Amino acid sequence: MKRTIGVFTGDAAQEVGTLRVDIQGNRQSAGFEYHPSWLSSADSFAIEPGLPLLPGMQFHKQTRGGSLFHGAIADTEPDGWARRVILRDHAKRRNDERSEGLVDNEAPLNPLDFLLAIDDANRVGALRFKDESGVFQRSTQRGRRTAPPLVELRALLAATHAVETNTDTAKDLAYLRGRGTSLGGMRPKCSVIDDNGRLSIGKFPSITDDRAVTKGEVLAMRLAKDAGIDAAAARLVSSEGAPVALIERFDRRDDGRRIPYLSAATMLGVETGDSDEHTYTEIIDVIRQYGADAQSDIEELWRRVAFFILINNVDDHLHNHGFLHAARGQWRLAPAFDINPFPERARDLKTWISEQSGPEASVESLMSISAYCRIDLPKAKSILRFITEAVGRWRERGREIGMTDIELDQFSDAFHHQQAASARRITG
Repeated sequence: MKRTIGVFTGDAAQEVGTLRVDIQGNRQSAGFEYHPSWLSSADSFAIEPGLPLLPGMQFHKQTRGGSLFHGAIADTEPDGWARRVILRDHAKRRNDERSEGLVDNEAPLNPLDFLLAIDDANRVGALRFKDESGVFQRSTQRGRRTAPPLVELRALLAATHAVETNTDTAKDLAYLRGRGTSLGGMRPKCSVIDDNGRLSIGKFPSITDDRAVTKGEVLAMRLAKDAGIDAAAARLVSSEGAPVALIERFDRRDDGRRIPYLSAATMLGVETGDSDEHTYTEIIDVIRQYGADAQSDIEELWRRVAFFILINNVDDHLHNHGFLHAARGQWRLAPAFDINPFPERARDLKTWISEQSGPEASVESLMSISAYCRIDLPKAKSILRFITEAVGRWRERGREIGMTDIELDQFSDAFHHQQAASARRITG
């Protein structure tokens, strides 16, 4: 299979370049080439640091466990949950075709199939892909909405539960097909349109949950805002009594226009399957190099890490941090997202504070890099004190969003621990 896919950006569909994919059995390769009009445009920029504005095909070397594509393109691939839906939909369609004697090719889905399976309107960031016929992928069938409204939450919740229990029907998969995202892991979710007409992510309770996970995420996002953190807007909505976390998409402007987005992994040039440890000091270096307002974003990142430590948000891998394009190749930290208190997990960060600190989620380690962040000690203590006080109101905030005392008790260990005591001691 050899494919040539046009790469465009934004709602105006400005042509950026061409993606060429060659898949011959286990041999796979992908290359990207900027279009001459993009190279000559006064508004052009490198779509990622690893793809400089140069003529000619630039190939991506795939690593074990990594994506076939360059990071900017890989960032738009479906997450774990969306891949699960795509695979189940593909299998069900193949079984139906097989029963009718219509299947003549049993080849499995390839990386390009997954890349192009997300609805064009729901794709993360601003990149868009046109096939050889000039049709944006994944195109929407006539008369079909790109993302369902909130009134369909009941059907969406039922569909996600059906997928989790392997009882899904073609109708269930039709609700979920193409509406996945890149922003998240294996938890059930779906793109939806909220009551204000804004694109959002609906995160549903899982049948395997042993605590109120969706409520915990909204609690964490509310506390983040209380702590002065730029976090995505989050609220709870009910579907047949089930709490659904509604997270507003931050890669869309108020008028719905798309904003280019890159993960921190792509900014650092880190592959998905990279087993090396990476640090917040590396992200700080990238911000200094490409940041539109570097010092402000560095202080914001320091604030977020302090917050993560205090609520034990230890799923802070590089794909859970992102950047939005500001202008001419300069980037700003995207609002914080996918923040969760993990009461049962060890206090080890996925992204280390520094090479010297190791994985331990330590307030002392964070304070040790304040000078590297150009935050003087009095200011660092003031920020930490403000965050500690905000997090200390977690039970009050939880009750405000409808959490019961039993549900709050399930999260207690995420908030009451030695690092919280250390923060109080350091800030006096």
